[in-house]
Amino acid sequence: MKWYDGAVFYHIYPIGMTGAPRTNTFEAGEHRLNKLLDWLPHIKAIGCDAIYIGPLFESVAHGYETADYKKLDSRLGDNNDLINFVKACHERGIKVIVDGVFNHVGREFFAFKDLKEHRENSAYRDWFKNIHFDWNNDYNDGLYYDSWDGHGTLVNLNHQNPAVREYFLDVARFWISEFDIDGIRLDAADVLDFTFMRELRSVTDSCKQDFWLLGEVIHGDYTRWVNNEMLHSVTNYWLHKALYSGHNDHNYFEIAHTVKRCTDMGMHIANAFYNFVDNHDVARIITKLNNKAHFFPVHVLLYTLPGKPSIYYGSEFAIEGEKKPYADEILRPELKIEDYKDAVNTNENTKRIAALGNMRLNNQWVGEAGYRELLLTNRQYAFLREYGDKRLVAIVNNDDNNADINLNIGGRFTELFSGETRDFDGSMHVNIAGNSGQVWISNN
Repeated sequence: MKWYDGAVFYHIYPIGMTGAPRTNTFEAGEHRLNKLLDWLPHIKAIGCDAIYIGPLFESVAHGYETADYKKLDSRLGDNNDLINFVKACHERGIKVIVDGVFNHVGREFFAFKDLKEHRENSAYRDWFKNIHFDWNNDYNDGLYYDSWDGHGTLVNLNHQNPAVREYFLDVARFWISEFDIDGIRLDAADVLDFTFMRELRSVTDSCKQDFWLLGEVIHGDYTRWVNNEMLHSVTNYWLHKALYSGHNDHNYFEIAHTVKRCTDMGMHIANAFYNFVDNHDVARIITKLNNKAHFFPVHVLLYTLPGKPSIYYGSEFAIEGEKKPYADEILRPELKIEDYKDAVNTNENTKRIAALGNMRLNNQWVGEAGYRELLLTNRQYAFLREYGDKRLVAIVNNDDNNADINLNIGGRFTELFSGETRDFDGSMHVNIAGNSGQVWISNN
């Protein structure tokens, strides 16, 4: 079993979490990355053994318009800070995944600056897509280029050029050798060149055993990306949508249908998916839910359905965050650990997430377990996760009222949240409170 098969992730947007300025002056300043060291005991306490952190490298503003791929963003500190951060994580048994923004670069990237200066004579004119020197752009450069989603600050790279691919493969080698990272999350993987991703998989496999590649993919057939030649995992936006809308609409059929869509691809693929309920690009889960009490059953599903659970920093405390146009900062706030140091004991939401996270770490077989639906109505849903003689039964209820549940399951089980142990003689009969969840784990 590889480390990522049973991993539980904590997602950090470092520029926001550390309170860094939103615009980079490119001058050496405060070593803000070191603030995150104080969060590591908390991250372990809530049952996370992997951190996805990014973007990290020198950029102009939000981090995805990279200027220098081999230098920690000046607002966060210097390369030694990142070396020490990864080392501190490893000492606590935490793996570190960083953002790889390889589809596009910022306008301050050396090759694009050379293109603007030397135009047709630039050695890098073929590094970028759709360059036209007789057109113009919003910055009045006297040339045109393709950009990601029409954002002129994000200059699309031409991965058909072998020199471009080799440059970014070398970046990956550098990150592994210099910082000892354990994986890369590929930004905009849904539009990233497939040849490059295959080459990246080959390079990272050769550089570090059990290195993990995650792709940001929103739409499409996920098996195009998740296979033995390309990526190990993709962001599961299908389940992300189903988890909140299935509760808002009192429609567990939507969630169960989404899970079937994933498992129909094969359990090894469904278990590989990176599951989340919010991230740095979408509204916080507590904000999206019409009934805030659904926070509990949503997270029971996040941690027990096929896939790897991920918590976005701050959402374990159920902080709010509404998605608004041109106001991503709302989703990426500064947080200080001293404001939440007792949350695992005093915040019911944090306490439950910690119980779920540690359950996953103590039962890593769940990461490879099969899935079987046991009960499905609009308002109640139960399923079995099974791996050899190990079993987990998850039950959720999105109704305001208690519900009596009868399942054709026998054996001795302990319930995660109450600690109750019961023997079921071929029939699991339980009563579940409104807007809640139960997780029963077999005693073998």
